[in-house]
Amino acid sequence: MRGDPSDDVVRSFYRMRQALGYLGLLLPVTLILGGLVSLGRVEPSISDYYHTLLRDVFVATLAAIGVFLISYRGYARTPGERISDDQVTTVAGMAALGVAFLPNATGGGPASFSQDLLGMRGAAAGHYLSAIVFLSCLGWLSLVRFARTKDARRRRIYLACGWVIVAMTAATIAASWFKVRGPAGPQAVVNGWRLVLWFEAIAVAAFAVSWLVKGRADMVLSAGFWRRRGRG
Repeated sequence: MRGDPSDDVVRSFYRMRQALGYLGLLLPVTLILGGLVSLGRVEPSISDYYHTLLRDVFVATLAAIGVFLISYRGYARTPGERISDDQVTTVAGMAALGVAFLPNATGGGPASFSQDLLGMRGAAAGHYLSAIVFLSCLGWLSLVRFARTKDARRRRIYLACGWVIVAMTAATIAASWFKVRGPAGPQAVVNGWRLVLWFEAIAVAAFAVSWLVKGRADMVLSAGFWRRRGRG
């Protein structure tokens, strides 16, 4: 017996969460491995891949994440809540697009449209602000929204992912300052060890894990609901 047609919509909703998770996991891995193969090196940060042959991968993946987040509505706002899932994910999606299309100031290639429009410093400022907003929204979702589950094991996963995102966002901000403006000694350490890249990669991986777990958990709950309804 075929289930309610709305089940297809529900499954698509959960698969969107999983798609976001897989995109998040693939972004740093693809850039790092692709850089080693095509460039023979690892860039100092994920954003620096914009200025390499892997620009298309960087921009396309972040644009896809941004569009998915803007399209994602989440659960309706409950009484007493001031901020809905839709509002947070829309802001996060717009920030992801900002990270994709507002390059940081490094790189010696021709200026992008956004750099020509806003200037190198203006585009770079927009890039860093977008990155902070993007990661902050994702951390909020894991810590506040996802962690409301009644499943204790999943709650621990969401909380762990959320705090990792928060910690790595703070570490990325600090390391980025040293990468660009810090004294010569700390700057050499940050760039030599690619600390910004690894902090960003860990934050994105934590985001990916939380969305993959959320998507998988809700698909299991949905399947159980429709099985029980069919038997009824």
